Amino acid sequence: MILAVNPAVLLRVFNRGTGSFLLLVLVLSGCSEKEHAGFPFQLAGTTMGTTFSVKISVLPDGLDTDELKQDIRQTFHDINSMMSTYLPDSELSRFNRHTGTDWVAISKPFGVVLAEAVSVSELSSGAYDVTVGPLVNLWGFGPGKKLPEIPSAADIQTQVQRTGFRMVELDEPGQRARKTNPALYIDLSSLAKGYAVDRVTELLVNRGIDDYLVEVGGEIKLGGSRANGEMWNIAVEKPEAGVRSIEQVLQLTDVAVATSGDYRNFFESGGLRYSHTIDPRTGWPVNHALVSVTVLDASAMHADALATALMVLGPDEGFQLASKHQLTVLFIKKRGEGFETLKTAGFPAGNG
Repeated sequence: MILAVNPAVLLRVFNRGTGSFLLLVLVLSGCSEKEHAGFPFQLAGTTMGTTFSVKISVLPDGLDTDELKQDIRQTFHDINSMMSTYLPDSELSRFNRHTGTDWVAISKPFGVVLAEAVSVSELSSGAYDVTVGPLVNLWGFGPGKKLPEIPSAADIQTQVQRTGFRMVELDEPGQRARKTNPALYIDLSSLAKGYAVDRVTELLVNRGIDDYLVEVGGEIKLGGSRANGEMWNIAVEKPEAGVRSIEQVLQLTDVAVATSGDYRNFFESGGLRYSHTIDPRTGWPVNHALVSVTVLDASAMHADALATALMVLGPDEGFQLASKHQLTVLFIKKRGEGFETLKTAGFPAGNG
């Protein structure tokens, strides 16, 4: 079957704070341009430094779509106001600026996302860490233009000392958190977009909407079916630098999807290639054969964080962790001049 890819739905975002590259292509196979525009509800725009898209296939009777659009935009605005590192007055920015080690009152949503970050950090033994930003910047992959160069061992060690998820303490019932190292800097961009997808999805379901696609910066959550009654088709990109092609297409519903890749953002020095994915445990870019990870989960936030963690762990350690905890994951690793795919139990068969 020939799959028609609509260029308008090629979605990608580079999360500077974690060095996580996410790319998914939404494929509506067999649909005409008229069908692409045939959703009774569509809303697209920008939020959280990237783009968002909401599509609904079936609307409940009597639903006020103008009110729904306003509520969706307000949800995105509220989350961005809490978790943006670019807004100086966001809750996260204020927490990062706090120079003490005393407890700081936090909002419930902030606590939920921080708790998820700590949980995935524990699960991955620190391969996932929302405090890794200083190391990402040191290697030249953070905000701003920098000439790629190999940091000194001393500089790497200096930044390692000011990172570490265990220096974040959270009292979720009491809605407070603290840094045991005042220099700690937290970046939640690797899971805040997934959290936003979950919250907008929750909003839709509470309005009686079962058939939807919600996407923020490449994080996707699907429910029900497309306008033609078929499941949603999601294509995972073939992990080749400089090439845009499809590895395989998945027919999915009622699930969230997140993909992390390691094949577009890197630099070379002295004949060696240095990845933008930094291992928080060592302070060095990862050096393994894994090039792409796709995670399916009930939560977009959880899938988002897991994809980053497994990308750091690599094909062997990552696959072992995913299998042990019964995660639904597709691994694509480099093998000679081509690629090899590994799937955990439960990952659906794809076309392609």
